[in-house]
Amino acid sequence: MTRSFTRSATVCFGLLTALALVTPLHAQSSLAPAARFTDPDRLAKLATALPRIDSAMRVFAERNRVPGIAYGVIVDGRLLHVQAVGLRETATGARLDTSSVFRIASMTKSFTALAILQLRDAGRLALDDPAERYIPELAGLRYPTRDAPRITIRHLLTHSAGFPEDNPWGDQQLAATDEDLARLLRAGVPFSNAPGVAYEYSNLGFALLGRIVQNVTGQRYAQYIRAQVLQPLGMTSTTMEARDVPTSRLVHGYRVQDDRWLEEAALPDGAFGAMGGMLTSVADLSRWVALMLDAWPPRDDAESPVLRRASLREMQQVGRMRATTASRAANGALALNAGGYGYGLGVTQTCRFGHVVAHSGGLPGYGSLMRWLPEYGVGIIALGNRTYTGWGGVVDDALALLADTGGLVPREPQPSAVLVAMQQQVTRLVQQWNQPLADSVAAMNLFLDEPAPRRAAAIARLRDAAGGMCRAEGPFVVENALRGEWRMQCATGALRVGITLAPTEPARVQQFTVQAMAPDETIRRPAICRP
Repeated sequence: MTRSFTRSATVCFGLLTALALVTPLHAQSSLAPAARFTDPDRLAKLATALPRIDSAMRVFAERNRVPGIAYGVIVDGRLLHVQAVGLRETATGARLDTSSVFRIASMTKSFTALAILQLRDAGRLALDDPAERYIPELAGLRYPTRDAPRITIRHLLTHSAGFPEDNPWGDQQLAATDEDLARLLRAGVPFSNAPGVAYEYSNLGFALLGRIVQNVTGQRYAQYIRAQVLQPLGMTSTTMEARDVPTSRLVHGYRVQDDRWLEEAALPDGAFGAMGGMLTSVADLSRWVALMLDAWPPRDDAESPVLRRASLREMQQVGRMRATTASRAANGALALNAGGYGYGLGVTQTCRFGHVVAHSGGLPGYGSLMRWLPEYGVGIIALGNRTYTGWGGVVDDALALLADTGGLVPREPQPSAVLVAMQQQVTRLVQQWNQPLADSVAAMNLFLDEPAPRRAAAIARLRDAAGGMCRAEGPFVVENALRGEWRMQCATGALRVGITLAPTEPARVQQFTVQAMAPDETIRRPAICRP
């Protein structure tokens, strides 16, 4: 199957190299340099949006009657901006600061998922192991169909174990003891689907992952998380128990009833804590989001002491699909929401940003959200002390304000040395066809797809129509380490040239496209969708 950067008619050369090589080319590396940001003013541009983000956040809190909010903007692994506004406790009028500690509810699930991957990477379990190997009470479950597979750890991580959605019920289970959970499992759990066929959000599933952590390590879940995750990351304000938080820093939770704030009772940590029991500050949570962002791009740097980057990236990729939706925003722009659930994290693609990773958290008295853009190195966290709070819209607005500065652009993929070498040689071929040179850059399918004379003649016609005297001009627009396009300016017109290298060592050109360009046409990397 061939692939083109455009839908326009092209002269397509599916190339692969003959074995005869020009000597200077054979040593070129196909190893991929890390993608990078290229705008030296990126941080300064992004910073110009911060006053407008502050304004949007304050308006949001006032309109939604949230007693107190704290939020932060993370850029390139550091907390670029942090604010805390409003009340930590309404009865005393105590005000929030950036060290105040909120319950973050279901955002705890990403910590649980990371703990499971730590154990996987250490060889102590496998994601496709049956969960009953580590939780014996699951062995007695009555499955919905005879052909249903046994629930695996992967099913639990991706909300595809077949358990029913349980948000209202799950909120009230944090105080359950280990014996309460064991008793529930022995009594049986009803299934809404067979395991492995559908996404359905399950707090029970993540409580079971917490039980697996305990049973594999011999430690309480909270003890393991503190020692193996929180302490190495310096998250000293983060805990599973409200009683561990100094009273001067603990944020009280509220709901609005009869036009007044009513305080919600603090929920203790128990057997369901792994699904939503964590408390943290905006500063601590920024370290967590920075860890996730630091997994991108793949590179040769030293690894995090908490989890290797490949496993962190695995968490942030779709493990179970959800239904895709598309709609038009009020301004007419196309809004796409495609994706699903990774491991303890939601993963979506949008028209504007592509890869978006997020998780919200909601419990009686609290609502939180963390959202980041891996390719852009930017994340936003937001914590509130009103039930569920509903941060999605204003966080979307904040990201749009960052984008409006012109500083929110993705890292640019970098070409491998061999792709640069091939670009230079293909440029020479477009300027003047030379068969020995063509043989040296082409993979084995080149002349099988179409004879060399026909290819040479097609390029000559395009070159002559553009006035001849062609030269490479402008950037080499790279989609990845082995694929790119560039412009060749000729005397009276321009050509678009693109190459894709083959999966061989040495890598050679398997696809080669040349087409005429319109005067105002530019070359851009492919987008998921455009308005």
